[in-house]
Amino acid sequence: MLNELGFFLAVTVSVFAIVDPFGALPFFVGLTDGFTEADRAVVLRRAVIVLGATLALFALAGRFLFAAFGFTLAAFEIAGGILLFLVAYEMLQGQMARAKMTPQDREEALARRDEISIVPLGIPLLAGPGAISTVLIYAGTAGADPVALFATLIAVAITTGATFVVLRFGHPIFRAMGRLGVMALTRVMGLILAAVGVQFVINGVIATIVMLHA
Repeated sequence: MLNELGFFLAVTVSVFAIVDPFGALPFFVGLTDGFTEADRAVVLRRAVIVLGATLALFALAGRFLFAAFGFTLAAFEIAGGILLFLVAYEMLQGQMARAKMTPQDREEALARRDEISIVPLGIPLLAGPGAISTVLIYAGTAGADPVALFATLIAVAITTGATFVVLRFGHPIFRAMGRLGVMALTRVMGLILAAVGVQFVINGVIATIVMLHA
């Protein structure tokens, strides 16, 4: 029971940190500037649906992807850990990860406002490569354990719900926190992600050594 609770807390904190809805606030506020409340609500609902559906899909299909491409969980843990650490490093510098959103993404989004709920808000701003890798690794760690897989899906649901709340009240939150407050919180999330990334790499290296000596 304690191990299951620990796994659930770990995956929930990790997924929330990599999605980082507070770090996404400046982009959401900027991209929906001038929208009516009704239009902003539609964009938000679609974006969080895309977020939840994408992460849930990868959580459920994770082991089949491992089998289809023939790579091991250990290899993915090492690659995912390195990716998470790079994302965390940028967050610690007070920057949004380049892997999430590029200036070109933002220009295209401003030109096609009806589509921004899917691209770039849903993917890759919220459900980016780091979030997908994190879910894949935890789902792969769960293996055939239905309880662990269920915990991963619940963590995705909690993160999706929390993201909706944060972005729903994004404008007043952003005004209250200011850019400095958002950057400070993003750095805290970055520190958590850095630790998760390092742990993923350690787990992958240990598993690889065990396999080589088996």
